[in-house]
Amino acid sequence: MDLQNKKVLITGGSAGIGKAIIKELAQRGVKQIAVVGRRQEALDALKEEFTAVDFLTTRSNVAKPEDLDNAVAAVAAAWGELDMLINNAGVVSAGLLSELSDEDIINQININVTGLILLTKKALPLLTKSKEAAIMNMSSGYGYIAMPFYSVYAATKAAVGQFSDAMRRELHQYPIHVMTVYPSATDTDMMKTAVVSEMDTAEDVAKAAVAGLLQGEINVILGGKQREEQIKVNFLEPKKIDAFAAANYEQLRERTKQHRSM
Repeated sequence: MDLQNKKVLITGGSAGIGKAIIKELAQRGVKQIAVVGRRQEALDALKEEFTAVDFLTTRSNVAKPEDLDNAVAAVAAAWGELDMLINNAGVVSAGLLSELSDEDIINQININVTGLILLTKKALPLLTKSKEAAIMNMSSGYGYIAMPFYSVYAATKAAVGQFSDAMRRELHQYPIHVMTVYPSATDTDMMKTAVVSEMDTAEDVAKAAVAGLLQGEINVILGGKQREEQIKVNFLEPKKIDAFAAANYEQLRERTKQHRSM
């Protein structure tokens, strides 16, 4: 894929992985980027940091369908078409299912899954106008290997991967590449309340994601060969992962008991 002159819409682009992806795209010559985010000051800061990019920003919550309508309408009015949709926005609330608030459960589903699906639906008329388009959906390592205390989060991220596969097959008649990125633990604001010793950087994820896009990959999995082997074990012999989770249950609980980024 040639990134020159591509028009991009990204959610959650004002910080973390989303911002790192913007940086990577800008370095590769992308100059028109629409960003959906919840904090206006963070959106404004992008314009100051990436002066070569012509930003179209909308203060929106991806959990609200009317906000998504407004964001897509702004892109349609400004550009008339769209070449790339990057569904990056996400939230997490870890803990025992019995102790999670109803609000945190609903919001994880609404932001991580429902909003992602609705925005894709609403952006499709613009994407189908492109001669070379792409949809990049951000999942998580938990989308492949679910662990205790992340039941809802893992369910939402597994849904993202399945949605990507379905859309790629549903849109086969269009020049739209659909891919999924599966980051491992990444050093962003989202992970500040988790206890994790080794993490990738947001820049690591962004570089891998964009490189995978250019190479036509459909799944970009962070974590190296070890993670790929764990995924195989989880698929072929899930009871081995069950045993690992049981043996490390208290440690996992301690690491995650404060992990919340909503």
